[in-house]
Amino acid sequence: MVHTLPHGTWPSPLDAATAAAHDGRPDHVGFVGDEPWWTEPRPTEGGRRTLVRRTADGRAESVLPAPWNVRSRVHEYGGHPWAGTTRPEGPLVVFSEGADQRLYAHEPDVAGAGPRPLTPLSSLTRGGGGLRWVNPVIRAERGEVWCVLEEFTGDGPSDVRRVPVAVPLDGSAAEDRAAVRELTAARHRFVTGPRPSPDGRRAAWLAWDHPRMPWDGTQLLVADIGDDGVLHDPRTVAGGPEESIAQADWAADGTLLYVSDRSGWWNPYRLDDTGRHHELCPREEEFGGPLWTVGQRWFAPLAEGLVAVVHGRGTTALGILDPETGEVVDAAGPWSEFAPTLAVHGSRIVGVGAGPRSAPAVIELDARTGRARVIGAEPHDPVDPAYYPEPQLRTFTGPDGRDVHARLYPPHNPGYTAPGDELPPYVVWAHGGPTGRAPVVLDLGIAYFTSRGIGVAEVDYGGSTGYGREYRERLREQWGVVDVEDCAAVALALAEEGTADRRRLAVRGGSAGGWTAAVSLATTDVYACGTICYPVLDLVGWAEGGTHDFESRYLDGLVGPLSGPDAVPGRYAERSPVERADGITVPFLLLQGLDDVICPPAQCERLLERMAGRGVRHAYLTFEGEAHGFRRAETTVRALEAELGLYAEVFGLPGVQALELRGT
Repeated sequence: MVHTLPHGTWPSPLDAATAAAHDGRPDHVGFVGDEPWWTEPRPTEGGRRTLVRRTADGRAESVLPAPWNVRSRVHEYGGHPWAGTTRPEGPLVVFSEGADQRLYAHEPDVAGAGPRPLTPLSSLTRGGGGLRWVNPVIRAERGEVWCVLEEFTGDGPSDVRRVPVAVPLDGSAAEDRAAVRELTAARHRFVTGPRPSPDGRRAAWLAWDHPRMPWDGTQLLVADIGDDGVLHDPRTVAGGPEESIAQADWAADGTLLYVSDRSGWWNPYRLDDTGRHHELCPREEEFGGPLWTVGQRWFAPLAEGLVAVVHGRGTTALGILDPETGEVVDAAGPWSEFAPTLAVHGSRIVGVGAGPRSAPAVIELDARTGRARVIGAEPHDPVDPAYYPEPQLRTFTGPDGRDVHARLYPPHNPGYTAPGDELPPYVVWAHGGPTGRAPVVLDLGIAYFTSRGIGVAEVDYGGSTGYGREYRERLREQWGVVDVEDCAAVALALAEEGTADRRRLAVRGGSAGGWTAAVSLATTDVYACGTICYPVLDLVGWAEGGTHDFESRYLDGLVGPLSGPDAVPGRYAERSPVERADGITVPFLLLQGLDDVICPPAQCERLLERMAGRGVRHAYLTFEGEAHGFRRAETTVRALEAELGLYAEVFGLPGVQALELRGT
């Protein structure tokens, strides 16, 4: 029997604790011998990530007990944190530990052997570790692990250097920093880990420098590996200031494969031994993406010459590319998104996939048979899937007739409907980045609201990835304009077409999405309220040492230079919510981690100071031990319940616990 109740008040079995317990996804896949391994979140164990292996008998077992946390903080966002190989006595893995950021070696099959440190404790403590390590590759023949070292040289966020290094596997560097060898004298602000060629004679890696972000322009470097284990004669073979190379790797025949957006789309190329570059699959779709973390992989070469690829336009699929014909055959299954993490062994391909009705899981694809199956982090529906929303992929018309892509999640509950004349409230979600996009996957955070009768619209505003470089470039020097306009266009279109209640529209976002939400409240009258999570709020403060090094020059492209001959300092003040605080007149919820060094709490505090005495109703919730993005289950529970409480208070949802708001 279907009951009738107002939107937003429908009873749902999906509570905040259930949504929080299933937050996060497996990541960082790899093979250790014949075994697939990966990292997996543990939100109920302090938000740590563990390392999981799938044994020969099909069991998935955690390799490291709590509190071990397999996580690098290079660039603050981290990257691939582990590598593995096999020895006669069993697997050997090297990983970055989240707490002290040291590299550790671990042999899980050796009785009584626990992780042992390979690198020293840091003498500096910037952001939790003066020495950080990421993107390791074990070179057993040299008794070393190659990786990227990030070393803080002072107390400022930009007092940092990054360089490819070799760390001895015997543990000698744990006591003597001098035992760490730098692999090249070439210096760039940012680098990925060098990947040796199959014959061990060359290595390839990516590099870029301020003010570019990796999706603006990168260089693909190749060097010779000398008998001394040093990278000699590094030379740029592709890329440049206006060309983004997202990944490079060696094929089994020794040719170099890479993904470049020189055509306007991240497409695959091959560099042969004569120095010629060959297009492998020219398409108006993406075979790469924004390199937010070091070691992301959108492709992996197979021994037979085929290439496993993650590709798509707006969504992604796992496929197998034949470089000779350009043909791609995709894996069949319920998955609409694959993460940029891939590993291969023989004909076996391992990745992480998810779909609109299936949570992220570890997927294995057999390249010979085409059979795909779940082998790890197997989804288990915590509630009846009938409560999950069905996404609608929509394209709306924005200002000047431009396309704006969005995913619509209408209210859905099998046991309840609303009175016939009542339109539902809708929340517009602005994704983070802003160079990113909203994936089409089961998100219990979205289902938490839709199963209660509140619709959600995720907007891939101009500047989002997945639609080519031109779409991405729409946000150049237009952050706080195009993103705000596109979100508003979707919200108003939903109201005008009779999908959403015009009086009950909200906006929410985290990080860069928090910026978009805050600017939207300050500069438009579209929304009745907003939820702002760990946001950017003060552009001048952010650009002048108020964030980490990786994004410290991001605003040069998003807003314009703050200094120099082409400086536009006026834009920084004009667009910042802290300078437009008088425009915020509707209630809002502000959520902030107190350990966040990317978007520090000082920005939130500055906004509230500017709003003091104006009486705008709001709630400000802070969370100790949380950094940029929430990882702990108890934090996610509090955040979801508070957000629902905001909508109950503002939208007038009878019977739903309202959030207590106070005036500024």
